[in-house]
This record gives sequence, C-alpha cells and structure tokens, in this order.
Amino acid sequence: MALSPAVMDRKIAEHFDYEARDDIDGVLSTLTQDCEHDVVGWPGGPARSRDQARKFYQAMFADLADSKTECIRRLYGENFLIDETLWRGRAVGKPFGLEGKGRPLAFRMLHVLEFTGAGEIKREQVWLDFGAILSQLSGQ
Repeated sequence: MALSPAVMDRKIAEHFDYEARDDIDGVLSTLTQDCEHDVVGWPGGPARSRDQARKFYQAMFADLADSKTECIRRLYGENFLIDETLWRGRAVGKPFGLEGKGRPLAFRMLHVLEFTGAGEIKREQVWLDFGAILSQLSGQ
C-alpha cells in the first residue's frame, strides 16, 4: 500500500523531533527493527538494525546540541521520500573528529528514506555537507 506524502511527512517530523530532544529511544522507535541506517562516510559504515544505529545517535548527541532543522525541499515516490534539510545547532564535542568548542554550526543534509506500508522507516540514508562542516570547524 502506497503511503501519502502527509504520512511520510508526519513520520520524518516525528523522527526529527526526537533528534532535537536527544531522545535515542524515540528516534529508534521510528525505524524498523531490521532497518538500514547509513550516514554516508560514517566510520562504522551502515547499521543493519536499531541496536547498531544506536551507536551513531549516541555519538551524534554527544557532539551536537540545540538541533533545529528546516526543510528546504522534499520529493516523494511510492513509499520513499527524498528530503533536503538545513541543520543548525552547536558543535559541543568532536563532531566528525573536529573540535567543536561549542561553536554554532549549520549544514545541509540529504535524506533518502524508504518506508514500510505501515509507515515505519526501513531505510535511512543521510548525506551531509562535509565541506560546510569542515570550513566552520577547522578554523580557530
């Protein structure tokens, strides 16, 4: 059964809301048990379950704070969504191996999400604008 864009929008809004609150269990509840979670370039590679995806979120929530997202555009297909989002917040730890020093940070992300017919996220692939991250955190 094909999901409507409104159903997919609600699920990604729920997912981002949990991320903004650093709620790991909440974020993981939006994914299927056997999800594929792939942040392209992440040293651990793609996760193949909620438990494996937990490691990414633990690191991310330790390194980034005050998460706010702004949707730039979305494209929809049958049970998939492509989302371009602007992330804003602060780099409080060592995101991506760079000293954050509590500095403000903003970068674009591209999400490719596939959903089950019941509306759970079964695959999340995330592409980050590492050029923007590097230019903001590599200086003083």
